[in-house]
Amino acid sequence: MLTGDQYFESLRDGRRIFVNGHSVPDVTAEPLLRGPALAAKLGYDKHYRPGEDVHGPYFFIPQSVEELREIQQQQLHWDFPTISTANGLLMVLTAASRMRAQQPQYAERALAYFEESKRRDIRIVQCITDSKGNRALPPGKQDDPDLYVRIVDRRRDGVVIRGAKLHISSAAVAHDLMVMPTKRMKPGEEDWSIAAAVPVNSPGVRVINASFAPRPDLDPDFYPYSSRHVMTEGLVVFDDVFVPNERVFLAGELEHSATFVHSLGLWERLGSVGSYVRLADTLVGLAQLISEANGLTRIGHIKDKIAEMIIYATLIRAGFEAAMTHATFTPEGWASPDELFTNAAKYHAAAQFSTMVRNLHDIAGGSILTAPSLRDLSNPETSADLRKYMRTMDGVEADYRMRLFHTIRDFTADAYGGWKHVTVIQAGGGLYAQKVVVTNHFDMDTAKALARETAGVTESGEVLSDLHRFGPHGLAS
Repeated sequence: MLTGDQYFESLRDGRRIFVNGHSVPDVTAEPLLRGPALAAKLGYDKHYRPGEDVHGPYFFIPQSVEELREIQQQQLHWDFPTISTANGLLMVLTAASRMRAQQPQYAERALAYFEESKRRDIRIVQCITDSKGNRALPPGKQDDPDLYVRIVDRRRDGVVIRGAKLHISSAAVAHDLMVMPTKRMKPGEEDWSIAAAVPVNSPGVRVINASFAPRPDLDPDFYPYSSRHVMTEGLVVFDDVFVPNERVFLAGELEHSATFVHSLGLWERLGSVGSYVRLADTLVGLAQLISEANGLTRIGHIKDKIAEMIIYATLIRAGFEAAMTHATFTPEGWASPDELFTNAAKYHAAAQFSTMVRNLHDIAGGSILTAPSLRDLSNPETSADLRKYMRTMDGVEADYRMRLFHTIRDFTADAYGGWKHVTVIQAGGGLYAQKVVVTNHFDMDTAKALARETAGVTESGEVLSDLHRFGPHGLAS
Protein backbone atom coordinates (compact mmCIF):
# COMPACT_ATOMS: atom_id res chain seq x y z
CA MET A 1 0.00 0.00 0.00
CA LEU A 2 1.06 3.60 -0.56
CA THR A 3 1.37 6.22 2.14
CA GLY A 4 0.03 9.71 1.54
CA ASP A 5 3.54 11.02 0.86
CA GLN A 6 4.18 8.23 -1.64
CA TYR A 7 0.89 9.08 -3.34
CA PHE A 8 1.93 12.73 -3.66
CA GLU A 9 5.24 11.63 -5.14
CA SER A 10 3.43 9.37 -7.61
CA LEU A 11 1.60 12.41 -9.00
CA ARG A 12 4.92 14.00 -9.99
CA ASP A 13 5.17 11.73 -13.00
CA GLY A 14 5.36 14.12 -15.93
CA ARG A 15 1.61 14.37 -16.46
CA ARG A 16 0.40 17.34 -18.49
CA ILE A 17 -2.11 19.30 -16.41
CA PHE A 18 -3.65 22.72 -17.08
CA VAL A 19 -5.93 25.01 -15.09
CA ASN A 20 -7.07 28.65 -15.32
CA GLY A 21 -4.87 29.40 -18.33
CA HIS A 22 -1.57 27.94 -17.17
CA SER A 23 0.22 24.59 -17.05
CA VAL A 24 0.69 22.86 -13.71
CA PRO A 25 4.10 21.29 -13.08
CA ASP A 26 3.02 19.83 -9.72
CA VAL A 27 -0.67 19.26 -8.90
CA THR A 28 0.15 18.89 -5.20
CA ALA A 29 1.31 22.53 -5.10
CA GLU A 30 -1.33 24.15 -7.32
CA PRO A 31 -3.87 26.03 -5.11
CA LEU A 32 -6.80 25.25 -7.43
CA LEU A 33 -5.99 21.52 -7.50
CA ARG A 34 -4.34 20.87 -4.17
CA GLY A 35 -7.65 20.36 -2.33
CA PRO A 36 -8.66 17.15 -4.17
CA ALA A 37 -5.07 15.91 -4.05
CA LEU A 38 -4.87 16.54 -0.30
CA ALA A 39 -8.19 14.75 0.30
CA ALA A 40 -6.87 11.70 -1.55
CA LYS A 41 -3.57 11.92 0.38
CA LEU A 42 -5.44 11.86 3.69
CA GLY A 43 -7.38 8.85 2.40
CA TYR A 44 -4.16 7.01 1.67
CA ASP A 45 -2.86 7.69 5.15
CA LYS A 46 -6.16 6.65 6.75
CA HIS A 47 -6.15 3.27 5.01
CA TYR A 48 -2.41 2.59 5.05
CA ARG A 49 -1.15 -0.62 6.63
CA PRO A 50 2.40 -1.96 6.20
CA GLY A 51 3.05 -5.33 4.64
CA GLU A 52 3.40 -7.01 1.26
CA ASP A 53 0.01 -8.69 0.96
CA VAL A 54 -2.28 -6.03 2.42
CA HIS A 55 -4.60 -3.81 0.42
CA GLY A 56 -7.27 -1.20 1.04
CA PRO A 57 -10.96 -2.04 1.57
CA TYR A 58 -11.75 -0.31 -1.72
CA PHE A 59 -10.25 -3.33 -3.56
CA PHE A 60 -13.08 -5.56 -2.44
CA ILE A 61 -15.67 -7.69 -4.24
CA PRO A 62 -18.90 -8.05 -2.21
CA GLN A 63 -20.33 -11.55 -2.25
CA SER A 64 -23.38 -11.12 -0.02
CA VAL A 65 -26.02 -8.51 0.75
CA GLU A 66 -24.29 -7.82 4.06
CA GLU A 67 -20.93 -7.20 2.38
CA LEU A 68 -22.56 -5.01 -0.26
CA ARG A 69 -24.21 -2.92 2.45
CA GLU A 70 -20.99 -2.68 4.46
CA ILE A 71 -18.86 -1.48 1.53
CA GLN A 72 -21.46 1.15 0.62
CA GLN A 73 -21.51 2.44 4.19
CA GLN A 74 -17.73 2.66 4.18
CA GLN A 75 -17.79 4.70 0.98
CA LEU A 76 -19.58 7.52 2.78
CA HIS A 77 -16.30 8.27 4.56
CA TRP A 78 -13.93 7.99 1.59
CA ASP A 79 -12.49 10.68 -0.67
CA PHE A 80 -13.77 10.86 -4.24
CA PRO A 81 -10.82 9.23 -6.06
CA THR A 82 -11.06 6.26 -3.68
CA ILE A 83 -14.82 5.93 -4.25
CA SER A 84 -14.27 6.22 -7.99
CA THR A 85 -11.62 3.51 -7.84
CA ALA A 86 -13.86 1.09 -5.96
CA ASN A 87 -16.85 1.66 -8.24
CA GLY A 88 -14.71 1.63 -11.36
CA LEU A 89 -13.15 -1.70 -10.53
CA LEU A 90 -16.51 -3.22 -9.61
CA MET A 91 -17.70 -1.96 -13.00
CA VAL A 92 -14.75 -3.71 -14.70
CA LEU A 93 -15.60 -6.95 -12.91
CA THR A 94 -19.30 -6.64 -13.75
CA ALA A 95 -18.44 -6.03 -17.40
CA ALA A 96 -16.03 -8.97 -17.35
CA SER A 97 -18.77 -11.26 -16.09
CA ARG A 98 -21.16 -10.07 -18.82
CA MET A 99 -18.51 -10.45 -21.54
CA ARG A 100 -16.98 -13.76 -20.50
CA ALA A 101 -19.07 -16.04 -22.73
CA GLN A 102 -18.44 -14.07 -25.93
CA GLN A 103 -15.13 -12.34 -25.26
CA PRO A 104 -13.20 -14.36 -22.67
CA GLN A 105 -9.89 -12.65 -23.50
CA TYR A 106 -11.27 -9.28 -22.44
CA ALA A 107 -12.75 -10.76 -19.28
CA GLU A 108 -9.37 -12.16 -18.30
CA ARG A 109 -7.66 -8.83 -18.98
CA ALA A 110 -10.22 -7.08 -16.78
CA LEU A 111 -9.56 -9.49 -13.92
CA ALA A 112 -5.81 -9.05 -14.34
CA TYR A 113 -6.26 -5.27 -14.29
CA PHE A 114 -8.17 -5.51 -11.02
CA GLU A 115 -5.28 -7.42 -9.45
CA GLU A 116 -2.69 -5.02 -10.86
CA SER A 117 -4.57 -2.01 -9.52
CA LYS A 118 -4.78 -3.61 -6.10
CA ARG A 119 -1.08 -4.41 -6.12
CA ARG A 120 -0.10 -0.86 -7.13
CA ASP A 121 -2.72 0.80 -4.87
CA ILE A 122 -3.66 3.26 -7.61
CA ARG A 123 -6.62 5.60 -8.04
CA ILE A 124 -8.83 5.34 -11.13
CA VAL A 125 -11.44 7.70 -12.62
CA GLN A 126 -13.97 6.92 -15.34
CA CYS A 127 -13.94 8.65 -18.74
CA ILE A 128 -17.39 8.32 -20.28
CA THR A 129 -18.83 11.44 -21.91
CA ASP A 130 -17.41 12.36 -25.32
CA SER A 131 -17.43 15.92 -26.64
CA LYS A 132 -20.11 14.64 -29.13
CA GLY A 133 -20.12 17.65 -31.45
CA ASN A 134 -23.49 17.87 -33.21
CA ARG A 135 -25.69 15.82 -30.89
CA ALA A 136 -28.09 15.04 -33.74
CA LEU A 137 -25.39 13.08 -35.60
CA PRO A 138 -23.77 9.72 -34.78
CA PRO A 139 -19.98 9.44 -34.37
CA GLY A 140 -19.24 8.53 -37.97
CA LYS A 141 -21.17 11.46 -39.45
CA GLN A 142 -19.60 14.25 -37.40
CA ASP A 143 -17.61 16.83 -39.36
CA ASP A 144 -14.68 15.78 -37.13
CA PRO A 145 -14.48 12.04 -36.37
CA ASP A 146 -12.49 12.73 -33.20
CA LEU A 147 -15.52 14.19 -31.42
CA TYR A 148 -16.05 10.69 -30.04
CA VAL A 149 -12.95 8.90 -28.74
CA ARG A 150 -11.90 6.39 -31.37
CA ILE A 151 -9.20 3.98 -32.47
CA VAL A 152 -7.01 5.56 -35.15
CA ASP A 153 -4.44 2.78 -35.44
CA ARG A 154 -4.40 -0.91 -34.61
CA ARG A 155 -1.04 -2.52 -33.92
CA ARG A 156 -0.05 -6.03 -32.94
CA ASP A 157 0.78 -4.86 -29.42
CA GLY A 158 -2.07 -2.41 -28.88
CA VAL A 159 -4.16 0.44 -30.24
CA VAL A 160 -3.79 4.20 -30.68
CA ILE A 161 -6.74 6.37 -29.60
CA ARG A 162 -7.71 9.96 -30.24
CA GLY A 163 -10.49 12.22 -28.94
CA ALA A 164 -11.58 13.81 -25.66
CA LYS A 165 -13.70 13.02 -22.62
CA LEU A 166 -15.60 15.65 -20.62
CA HIS A 167 -16.63 16.05 -16.97
CA ILE A 168 -13.89 13.79 -15.56
CA SER A 169 -13.91 14.40 -11.81
CA SER A 170 -10.46 14.23 -10.15
CA ALA A 171 -8.68 13.24 -13.37
CA ALA A 172 -5.74 15.48 -12.45
CA VAL A 173 -5.08 13.59 -9.20
CA ALA A 174 -5.71 10.00 -10.34
CA HIS A 175 -3.31 7.47 -11.83
CA ASP A 176 -5.45 5.78 -14.50
CA LEU A 177 -8.27 6.88 -16.81
CA MET A 178 -10.87 4.18 -17.50
CA VAL A 179 -12.03 5.01 -21.04
CA MET A 180 -15.30 3.51 -22.32
CA PRO A 181 -17.88 4.19 -25.04
CA THR A 182 -20.47 6.74 -24.04
CA LYS A 183 -23.32 4.75 -25.63
CA ARG A 184 -24.22 1.68 -27.65
CA MET A 185 -22.44 1.83 -30.98
CA LYS A 186 -23.99 0.67 -34.27
CA PRO A 187 -22.57 -1.15 -37.31
CA GLY A 188 -19.94 1.04 -38.92
CA GLU A 189 -18.94 2.51 -35.54
CA GLU A 190 -16.46 -0.20 -34.56
CA ASP A 191 -13.57 2.25 -34.17
CA TRP A 192 -15.55 4.14 -31.53
CA SER A 193 -16.15 0.95 -29.51
CA ILE A 194 -13.06 1.28 -27.34
CA ALA A 195 -12.64 0.53 -23.63
CA ALA A 196 -9.21 0.77 -22.04
CA ALA A 197 -7.26 1.83 -18.96
CA VAL A 198 -4.91 4.72 -19.79
CA PRO A 199 -2.30 6.13 -17.37
CA VAL A 200 -2.73 9.87 -16.84
CA ASN A 201 0.94 10.45 -17.68
CA SER A 202 0.75 8.62 -21.02
CA PRO A 203 2.29 10.60 -23.90
CA GLY A 204 -0.51 12.47 -25.65
CA VAL A 205 -2.80 12.81 -22.60
CA ARG A 206 -3.68 16.34 -21.49
CA VAL A 207 -6.07 17.29 -18.68
CA ILE A 208 -7.60 20.78 -18.83
CA ASN A 209 -9.25 21.48 -15.50
CA ALA A 210 -12.11 23.57 -14.17
CA SER A 211 -12.19 24.20 -10.44
CA PHE A 212 -14.59 25.97 -8.09
CA ALA A 213 -12.03 26.01 -5.27
CA PRO A 214 -12.21 29.25 -3.23
CA ARG A 215 -9.22 31.50 -3.72
CA PRO A 216 -6.56 30.69 -1.13
CA ASP A 217 -6.60 34.23 0.26
CA LEU A 218 -10.31 34.07 1.20
CA ASP A 219 -11.60 33.43 4.69
CA PRO A 220 -12.28 29.70 5.22
CA ASP A 221 -15.07 30.69 7.62
CA PHE A 222 -16.87 32.25 4.65
CA TYR A 223 -16.56 28.89 2.86
CA PRO A 224 -16.93 26.50 5.80
CA TYR A 225 -17.63 23.47 3.58
CA SER A 226 -16.02 24.00 0.18
CA SER A 227 -12.73 25.13 1.73
CA ARG A 228 -12.42 21.53 2.93
CA HIS A 229 -14.33 19.72 0.16
CA VAL A 230 -13.61 20.71 -3.41
CA MET A 231 -13.61 18.91 -6.76
CA THR A 232 -11.68 19.43 -9.95
CA GLU A 233 -13.33 18.60 -13.27
CA GLY A 234 -11.14 17.72 -16.22
CA LEU A 235 -11.53 17.80 -19.98
CA VAL A 236 -9.21 14.94 -20.92
CA VAL A 237 -7.60 14.99 -24.36
CA PHE A 238 -6.23 11.81 -25.94
CA ASP A 239 -3.90 12.96 -28.71
CA ASP A 240 -2.81 9.72 -30.46
CA VAL A 241 -2.29 7.83 -27.21
CA PHE A 242 -0.90 4.30 -27.45
CA VAL A 243 -2.59 1.71 -25.21
CA PRO A 244 -0.99 -1.77 -24.92
CA ASN A 245 -3.18 -4.82 -25.44
CA GLU A 246 -3.20 -5.85 -21.78
CA ARG A 247 -4.98 -2.58 -20.95
CA VAL A 248 -7.54 -2.84 -23.77
CA PHE A 249 -10.91 -4.35 -22.76
CA LEU A 250 -12.85 -3.67 -25.97
CA ALA A 251 -11.62 -2.82 -29.44
CA GLY A 252 -14.46 -2.79 -31.92
CA GLU A 253 -16.85 -5.46 -30.64
CA LEU A 254 -20.21 -3.74 -31.03
CA GLU A 255 -22.21 -6.22 -28.97
CA HIS A 256 -20.46 -4.99 -25.83
CA SER A 257 -20.09 -1.33 -26.72
CA ALA A 258 -22.60 -0.41 -23.99
CA THR A 259 -21.57 -3.06 -21.46
CA PHE A 260 -19.09 -0.88 -19.64
CA VAL A 261 -21.22 2.24 -19.32
CA HIS A 262 -24.23 0.18 -18.19
CA SER A 263 -22.08 -1.67 -15.65
CA LEU A 264 -20.59 1.56 -14.35
CA GLY A 265 -23.99 3.22 -14.23
CA LEU A 266 -25.17 0.51 -11.86
CA TRP A 267 -22.33 1.02 -9.36
CA GLU A 268 -21.95 4.77 -9.74
CA ARG A 269 -25.68 5.34 -9.23
CA LEU A 270 -25.74 3.14 -6.13
CA GLY A 271 -22.81 5.10 -4.69
CA SER A 272 -24.56 8.34 -5.59
CA VAL A 273 -27.75 7.25 -3.84
CA GLY A 274 -25.77 6.39 -0.72
CA SER A 275 -24.19 9.85 -0.71
CA TYR A 276 -27.59 11.45 -1.36
CA VAL A 277 -28.94 9.85 1.81
CA ARG A 278 -26.31 11.79 3.71
CA LEU A 279 -26.91 14.91 1.60
CA ALA A 280 -30.67 14.84 2.18
CA ASP A 281 -30.22 14.35 5.92
CA THR A 282 -27.83 17.32 5.95
CA LEU A 283 -30.40 19.53 4.22
CA VAL A 284 -32.99 18.53 6.82
CA GLY A 285 -30.56 19.27 9.64
CA LEU A 286 -29.68 22.70 8.27
CA ALA A 287 -33.35 23.55 7.82
CA GLN A 288 -34.14 22.52 11.39
CA LEU A 289 -31.16 24.36 12.90
CA ILE A 290 -31.84 27.64 11.11
CA SER A 291 -35.56 27.50 11.90
CA GLU A 292 -34.69 27.03 15.58
CA ALA A 293 -32.16 29.87 15.45
CA ASN A 294 -34.77 32.14 13.86
CA GLY A 295 -37.51 31.16 16.30
CA LEU A 296 -39.74 29.70 13.57
CA THR A 297 -40.18 26.07 14.59
CA ARG A 298 -43.92 26.47 15.30
CA ILE A 299 -44.78 28.21 12.03
CA GLY A 300 -47.01 25.97 9.92
CA HIS A 301 -45.40 26.37 6.52
CA ILE A 302 -41.92 25.91 8.04
CA LYS A 303 -42.98 22.63 9.66
CA ASP A 304 -44.58 21.54 6.40
CA LYS A 305 -41.44 22.22 4.34
CA ILE A 306 -39.25 20.34 6.82
CA ALA A 307 -41.69 17.42 6.77
CA GLU A 308 -41.45 17.36 2.97
CA MET A 309 -37.66 17.29 3.24
CA ILE A 310 -37.83 14.45 5.75
CA ILE A 311 -40.00 12.39 3.37
CA TYR A 312 -37.53 13.10 0.56
CA ALA A 313 -34.62 11.86 2.68
CA THR A 314 -36.53 8.81 3.87
CA LEU A 315 -37.54 7.69 0.38
CA ILE A 316 -33.93 7.95 -0.83
CA ARG A 317 -32.85 5.80 2.10
CA ALA A 318 -35.63 3.30 1.37
CA GLY A 319 -34.52 2.97 -2.26
CA PHE A 320 -30.89 2.62 -1.20
CA GLU A 321 -31.71 -0.16 1.25
CA ALA A 322 -34.01 -1.92 -1.23
CA ALA A 323 -31.30 -1.84 -3.92
CA MET A 324 -28.94 -3.76 -1.63
CA THR A 325 -31.55 -6.04 -0.05
CA HIS A 326 -32.67 -7.23 -3.50
CA ALA A 327 -29.13 -7.66 -4.83
CA THR A 328 -28.49 -10.06 -7.68
CA PHE A 329 -25.43 -12.27 -8.10
CA THR A 330 -23.15 -12.93 -11.05
CA PRO A 331 -22.14 -16.51 -11.98
CA GLU A 332 -18.90 -15.81 -10.10
CA GLY A 333 -20.89 -15.12 -6.90
CA TRP A 334 -20.33 -11.34 -6.91
CA ALA A 335 -23.16 -9.25 -5.48
CA SER A 336 -24.66 -6.47 -7.62
CA PRO A 337 -27.31 -3.93 -6.53
CA ASP A 338 -30.82 -4.23 -7.91
CA GLU A 339 -31.11 -2.03 -10.99
CA LEU A 340 -34.77 -1.07 -10.54
CA PHE A 341 -34.44 0.26 -7.00
CA THR A 342 -31.01 1.83 -7.63
CA ASN A 343 -32.22 3.85 -10.60
CA ALA A 344 -35.61 4.77 -9.10
CA ALA A 345 -33.88 6.10 -5.98
CA LYS A 346 -31.30 8.00 -8.04
CA TYR A 347 -34.06 9.55 -10.16
CA HIS A 348 -36.09 10.61 -7.11
CA ALA A 349 -33.04 12.13 -5.39
CA ALA A 350 -32.02 14.09 -8.48
CA ALA A 351 -35.48 15.17 -9.65
CA GLN A 352 -36.52 16.58 -6.26
CA PHE A 353 -33.19 18.01 -5.11
CA SER A 354 -33.84 21.56 -6.34
CA THR A 355 -37.20 21.61 -4.56
CA MET A 356 -35.57 20.59 -1.28
CA VAL A 357 -32.92 23.30 -1.65
CA ARG A 358 -35.70 25.80 -2.42
CA ASN A 359 -37.40 24.77 0.83
CA LEU A 360 -34.16 25.31 2.75
CA HIS A 361 -33.65 28.75 1.21
CA ASP A 362 -37.25 29.73 1.92
CA ILE A 363 -36.88 28.68 5.55
CA ALA A 364 -33.50 30.37 6.06
CA GLY A 365 -34.25 33.70 4.35
CA GLY A 366 -32.12 36.25 2.53
CA SER A 367 -29.32 36.33 5.08
CA ILE A 368 -27.84 33.22 3.51
CA LEU A 369 -26.54 35.66 0.89
CA THR A 370 -26.21 38.92 2.80
CA ALA A 371 -24.80 37.95 6.22
CA PRO A 372 -21.47 39.75 6.77
CA SER A 373 -18.23 37.87 7.13
CA LEU A 374 -17.30 36.39 10.48
CA ARG A 375 -14.15 38.47 10.25
CA ASP A 376 -16.36 41.51 10.84
CA LEU A 377 -17.09 40.08 14.28
CA SER A 378 -13.39 40.57 15.06
CA ASN A 379 -13.32 44.15 13.86
CA PRO A 380 -13.73 46.51 16.85
CA GLU A 381 -15.64 48.98 14.67
CA THR A 382 -18.32 46.46 13.57
CA SER A 383 -18.27 43.73 16.18
CA ALA A 384 -20.76 45.31 18.58
CA ASP A 385 -23.24 46.05 15.80
CA LEU A 386 -23.20 42.48 14.50
CA ARG A 387 -23.38 40.91 17.95
CA LYS A 388 -26.42 43.08 18.69
CA TYR A 389 -28.33 42.70 15.43
CA MET A 390 -27.42 39.22 14.21
CA ARG A 391 -28.44 37.42 17.42
CA THR A 392 -32.06 36.38 17.96
CA MET A 393 -32.52 35.11 21.51
CA ASP A 394 -30.71 33.67 24.51
CA GLY A 395 -28.52 30.85 23.30
CA VAL A 396 -28.48 32.04 19.65
CA GLU A 397 -25.60 34.46 19.38
CA ALA A 398 -24.46 36.27 16.25
CA ASP A 399 -21.46 34.07 15.46
CA TYR A 400 -23.51 30.84 15.59
CA ARG A 401 -26.34 32.18 13.42
CA MET A 402 -23.97 33.79 10.94
CA ARG A 403 -22.05 30.53 10.61
CA LEU A 404 -25.29 28.72 9.78
CA PHE A 405 -26.07 31.28 7.08
CA HIS A 406 -22.60 30.94 5.56
CA THR A 407 -22.80 27.15 5.64
CA ILE A 408 -26.17 27.12 3.87
CA ARG A 409 -24.85 29.56 1.25
CA ASP A 410 -21.61 27.67 0.69
CA PHE A 411 -23.32 24.26 0.65
CA THR A 412 -26.25 25.13 -1.60
CA ALA A 413 -26.04 28.63 -3.13
CA ASP A 414 -22.42 29.43 -3.99
CA ALA A 415 -19.82 27.82 -6.29
CA TYR A 416 -19.95 24.46 -4.52
CA GLY A 417 -23.74 24.59 -4.33
CA GLY A 418 -23.96 25.25 -8.07
CA TRP A 419 -21.63 22.35 -8.78
CA LYS A 420 -23.75 20.11 -6.56
CA HIS A 421 -26.98 21.18 -8.30
CA VAL A 422 -25.61 20.07 -11.65
CA THR A 423 -23.83 16.91 -10.50
CA VAL A 424 -26.82 15.57 -8.56
CA ILE A 425 -28.68 15.50 -11.87
CA GLN A 426 -25.84 14.51 -14.20
CA ALA A 427 -23.65 12.14 -12.16
CA GLY A 428 -24.15 8.60 -13.39
CA GLY A 429 -26.22 9.88 -16.33
CA GLY A 430 -29.04 12.40 -16.52
CA LEU A 431 -32.62 11.88 -15.43
CA TYR A 432 -33.64 10.24 -18.69
CA ALA A 433 -31.01 7.52 -18.25
CA GLN A 434 -32.58 6.45 -14.96
CA LYS A 435 -36.05 6.50 -16.54
CA VAL A 436 -34.87 4.12 -19.26
CA VAL A 437 -33.36 1.63 -16.82
CA VAL A 438 -36.36 1.76 -14.46
CA THR A 439 -38.72 1.16 -17.36
CA ASN A 440 -36.65 -1.76 -18.62
CA HIS A 441 -36.58 -3.46 -15.20
CA PHE A 442 -40.13 -2.74 -14.05
CA ASP A 443 -42.42 -5.81 -13.91
CA MET A 444 -44.82 -4.60 -16.58
CA ASP A 445 -46.39 -8.03 -17.07
CA THR A 446 -47.63 -8.08 -13.49
CA ALA A 447 -48.89 -4.49 -13.76
CA LYS A 448 -50.83 -5.34 -16.93
CA ALA A 449 -52.28 -8.47 -15.34
CA LEU A 450 -53.54 -6.43 -12.40
CA ALA A 451 -55.02 -3.87 -14.76
CA ARG A 452 -56.83 -6.59 -16.74
CA GLU A 453 -58.12 -8.09 -13.50
CA THR A 454 -59.42 -4.69 -12.46
CA ALA A 455 -61.08 -4.20 -15.85
CA GLY A 456 -62.50 -7.72 -15.85
CA VAL A 457 -60.93 -8.76 -19.17
CA THR A 458 -58.62 -11.56 -20.25
CA GLU A 459 -55.26 -11.16 -21.99
CA SER A 460 -57.00 -11.76 -25.33
CA GLY A 461 -59.51 -8.99 -24.58
CA GLU A 462 -62.45 -11.24 -23.68
CA VAL A 463 -64.80 -9.77 -21.08
CA LEU A 464 -65.16 -12.02 -18.07
CA SER A 465 -68.63 -13.03 -16.90
CA ASP A 466 -69.89 -11.84 -13.54
CA LEU A 467 -69.37 -15.37 -12.20
CA HIS A 468 -65.66 -15.13 -12.92
CA ARG A 469 -65.31 -11.45 -12.11
CA PHE A 470 -66.68 -11.45 -8.59
CA GLY A 471 -66.08 -13.63 -5.59
CA PRO A 472 -68.51 -14.41 -2.78
CA HIS A 473 -68.07 -10.94 -1.24
CA GLY A 474 -68.47 -9.00 -4.47
CA LEU A 475 -64.70 -8.47 -4.90
CA ALA A 476 -62.73 -9.36 -8.01
CA SER A 477 -61.44 -12.88 -7.70
